[in-house]
Amino acid sequence: MTYTPDPDRYKHATFRRCGRSALVLPPISLGTWQNFGDTSPFETARAIVRRAFDRGVTHFDLANMYGPPPGSAEDNIGRILRKDFPGMLRSELILSSKAGYEMWPGPYGIGASRKHLMASIDQTLWRLGTDHVDIFYAHRPWPDVPMEETMAALAQIVRQGKALYVGVSSYSPERTRQAHALLQQEGLPLLIHQPSYSMLNRHIEAGLLDTLEELGAGCIGFSALAQGLLTDRYIGGKPLHGRALEQGGTFNASFLSEDNLRNIRSLAAIAKQRGQTLAQMAIAWVLRDPRVTSALIGARTVEQLDDSLDALENLSFTAGELHEIDQYAQEAGIDLWRNLSSL
Repeated sequence: MTYTPDPDRYKHATFRRCGRSALVLPPISLGTWQNFGDTSPFETARAIVRRAFDRGVTHFDLANMYGPPPGSAEDNIGRILRKDFPGMLRSELILSSKAGYEMWPGPYGIGASRKHLMASIDQTLWRLGTDHVDIFYAHRPWPDVPMEETMAALAQIVRQGKALYVGVSSYSPERTRQAHALLQQEGLPLLIHQPSYSMLNRHIEAGLLDTLEELGAGCIGFSALAQGLLTDRYIGGKPLHGRALEQGGTFNASFLSEDNLRNIRSLAAIAKQRGQTLAQMAIAWVLRDPRVTSALIGARTVEQLDDSLDALENLSFTAGELHEIDQYAQEAGIDLWRNLSSL
């Protein structure tokens, strides 16, 4: 069936400026980390992307190794672009991708070298079937790679017209400052930083947000729902479905500790008092700070997507609510990227 976008898709849509740049992003962006690979039904992914766009989501976040298998999320988004977003519709989208984690065998398939980044962007564009991405990230810090080389490669990618903007992910405040300074020497801004951020993982409040504000860079928090912990799925304890039951994934059984579950149930009770689901309150909480440009979410179904997007109906918190949330929005030991951001 031919897709015709909702003509009223921007009627109620809002956008937030990305740092001090001229670019704006939707307050909620759609990520493709876990649910757009070949192990997920293609037509479900297609329906999610269509629904997101119809509700004003213009930013779709990828990485070369997203799947599974690696590369398949970009392949599938490329198929969706060709089927549903041909021609001028591409101009309404912000497509972002990243490179840095292992993607292909051998010494050049991983890292932050010019070799890896230049090969990665070409492969990404081929899979997506587009001539450029809007944002291209260095996906993670690599302490044994000179940052001068990494930032020079990102600048070359922009000069070649293969990306419009560049960003970094999981960098410490100190490395972020260095990346910003090196990009400035190349005549480019550091547009955006993508760290993990949620009510159960608040490390960026201890310096990174202040750094980004000072540098004029935006912030998009990934894993805003803490890999699904901040949903109603785990309130009753062991779930019947979801990432906790997947073998070999990034969800660790230790995440479901009694302390974490106790805090999650308490947060869910506060959300209920606000007339929200836990997921909706978790997203609204991430967006409470104006330095956060966008919250990055995933969705397995259109219904999950709609529930998350409905968070935008109530983004305000009273001082009393924030004080109560702080009692339970505690470090949960779920940050798989903490060692990276401390480099």
